[in-house]
Amino acid sequence: MHPPPSPTLHQGSTFAELYRSAFKAFSTREALVGDGVRMSYRELEQGCHRMVRCFQGMGLRRQDGIAVLAANRPESVMVIIAAHLMGLVYTPLHPLGSEEDQAFILSDVKAKALVVDVSHHAGRGAALAQRHLVPHVLTLGPAAYGIDLLAESSGLDGSDIALDAQPDDILKIAYSGGTTGRSKGIVHHQRTVVTSALQQLACWEWPSEVRFLAATPVSHAAGAMLLTTFLQGGTVHLLERFSVDGFLQTVAAERITTTFLVPTQIYGLLDASEALATHDVSSLQLVLYGAAPMAPARLRQALGRFGPVFAQVYGQAEAPMTISYLRRDAHDLDRPERLSSCGRSLPGNQVRLLDAHHAEVPVGEIGELCVRGPLVMSGYLDRPEETAKAFAGDWLHTGDMARRDADGYLYLVDRAKDMIISGGFNVYSSEVESCLAQHPGVALSAVIGVPHEKWGEAVMAVVVRKKEGAPVDAAELIAFVTERKGVVQAPKLVTFVDTLPLTALDKVDKKALRARYWTGQDRQVG
Repeated sequence: MHPPPSPTLHQGSTFAELYRSAFKAFSTREALVGDGVRMSYRELEQGCHRMVRCFQGMGLRRQDGIAVLAANRPESVMVIIAAHLMGLVYTPLHPLGSEEDQAFILSDVKAKALVVDVSHHAGRGAALAQRHLVPHVLTLGPAAYGIDLLAESSGLDGSDIALDAQPDDILKIAYSGGTTGRSKGIVHHQRTVVTSALQQLACWEWPSEVRFLAATPVSHAAGAMLLTTFLQGGTVHLLERFSVDGFLQTVAAERITTTFLVPTQIYGLLDASEALATHDVSSLQLVLYGAAPMAPARLRQALGRFGPVFAQVYGQAEAPMTISYLRRDAHDLDRPERLSSCGRSLPGNQVRLLDAHHAEVPVGEIGELCVRGPLVMSGYLDRPEETAKAFAGDWLHTGDMARRDADGYLYLVDRAKDMIISGGFNVYSSEVESCLAQHPGVALSAVIGVPHEKWGEAVMAVVVRKKEGAPVDAAELIAFVTERKGVVQAPKLVTFVDTLPLTALDKVDKKALRARYWTGQDRQVG
């Protein structure tokens, strides 16, 4: 018999190796545009190498932790890539997170360095620096604290470096939103992010020329598409902060072909009819959307305005971006039920809908969506009990309730924590929100459960009216849902607001809404 092969024989690639392959393959092409800067692949690579040498010079070594608090700008992207090239453990901080949450994350992850974009976060960076939570505070630009990373690295050698990252390394520790207490560190080894990147390349319908507009933070969803854009020789355009005018102007000026948006951003574009009419968006070929449910009525409106360019991505922090995908051609107005789907599971993932006993539910019935495969996180940092709960029965339990049809399409009905139990009946808030979206007077809604002495919870709709058209009142909306969904699903209370609270990622913040009604109550859902 032959001796067994070395364990290294079948090891996979690293993010660092994939970035290097892109840099070498497309060295003269334009890689990165933003903040008045246009960089080629070679210039981006050399800038990243200079940052790596700066990190090494201050004593950082492979698998040390580095946290980044920054906006969408070229230097932020360079820091993230440099961390990957060097094999550091990268942790993004929420751009709109609280000081206490950010301080907790720095301590929890035991970061060796904090990088602060002082053009956007100077005050928060100063407050975190004063806490002395990390040995090294680095700033993108001059500041009264820390070391100016841009100045320190500018004169260093930009030639090739040795790639220290190893296939079994931790690449990233991302933190959940902290909706049920202290946020949890979600540990991703190289295999998770490499798997997601390869699934994106294989299964998403990229245009032949990729000009990707990062309209959401690169610290979160948009950041997952940097490498896949570069592996295709595409260009990443950075939008500092999403606004309707800024988005439309950039699409028109740069002939953007693809982007990622969350539903509230798409709604904002649709409701800005005058701005849409005065900007050319015909270059868009693929608009990826996800991170929150999108109302089918608004999706139909978007298809009518932009054409068949929409594709839905579904994942979560514990299994990022590529659990399932709803293709552009599945957005079929002749099959309107498909507009409620998050698509089919992608190759490489095992996806099952399980009941409380970890048994698979029949087609058409609702169960918890659970996942196995190399996309799944390694666990929660130093949280063995919560990791065991998430992995019960050797599945990742996503907390998303879903059903599957006979063709394999998945339909998310709600987050388990967003399900309302009223008088013993389950009410799925996303279904009520989708119904409300069909009313011509509703721009946006959030449906939550509020305390009720008799039923335990009552269904409440918090509604933003459309600015155009006849005003709508509560009784009309209650009757509208009752007629279409029945009395159980219909809101018992409707309140009107000018705006809904949003998270740092522009998702509706239901935790903030619920807090107004559940303070001091026994059941406060995160």
